[in-house]
Amino acid sequence: MSRHYWIIGMIAIAGGGALVWRSVTPDQTPAGHSMTSTDTSGIAEGAALVEVGLPDELSPQAQIGERAFEAKCSTCHGTNAAGLAGKGPPLVHRIYEPNHHSDMAFVLAAKNGVRSHHWTFGNMPPVDGLTDGEVKAIATYVRELQKENGIH
Repeated sequence: MSRHYWIIGMIAIAGGGALVWRSVTPDQTPAGHSMTSTDTSGIAEGAALVEVGLPDELSPQAQIGERAFEAKCSTCHGTNAAGLAGKGPPLVHRIYEPNHHSDMAFVLAAKNGVRSHHWTFGNMPPVDGLTDGEVKAIATYVRELQKENGIH
């Protein structure tokens, strides 16, 4: 019986040590990389949510993506992926940086839709009429916009 008490005691000590360690260890999230969305309540309905700087030149793949984006995505995500208040989030935003949302996430979002999880715009429905290749070109376009705006 005493052996069981020793095991329980060791587990309690280890658990307590882990709690103390977590409480004294600083948060390891890099500055400026919070995945909390921006409060959009003070922005007029339909207004751009972020200011997007444009690159001097887009790659040929990004140019294809820009045309597809403007045709299929800009209604909700705004011109140059700046987002639209009351409609959809900006894709030129740190939430969509490549290490958090891969290019494949764009393909899956267009194909399957997305349950709302970063913003309060509601769920994104699937986008009809886009091929995987077109969505990959859209991702290239968005990545080039992000890079121009300091999002890597």
